[in-house]
Amino acid sequence: MKWRRFNGEPIHLPIKEEVANAIIRETKKGYHLKVCIGTDSQVKGIETEFATVIVFLREGHGGFMFIHNEKTRQVFTIRERMLVEVAKSIEIAYELCDLFNEFDVDMEVHADINTNPSFKSNEALREAMGYILGMGFAFKAKPEAFASSSCANKIVN
Repeated sequence: MKWRRFNGEPIHLPIKEEVANAIIRETKKGYHLKVCIGTDSQVKGIETEFATVIVFLREGHGGFMFIHNEKTRQVFTIRERMLVEVAKSIEIAYELCDLFNEFDVDMEVHADINTNPSFKSNEALREAMGYILGMGFAFKAKPEAFASSSCANKIVN
């Protein structure tokens, strides 16, 4: 998986090593960190682009993020696409969760799924919430899921 910073600079280390380095660097500077992981997608013609982000929040001092993009020509229903987004976020959260436990960093998984039943994405809410909570992760949906609905959304749009 290729990751990069928001400025486009590629991350050459394995993502787990880069995240560990970021946590160590930021906590040495005295910042209290929280990490939010989210994925968003956008259908563009025959391709669907996914962006997964790892957002580091420095309590009271802004934040930064690492980004991974990928494209596919696979066709999804809206429900399938929402669940693929959640699966991509969970995959990264699971890979990194032992680091967050080791360094005592709070982590949430954000789903770009609307809690309002009048939106199409809502049909995946119950499954997504069960999937995330069942893995033992904290869960946020729209409008609180900024990692997916703002940060990752900015990348795919």
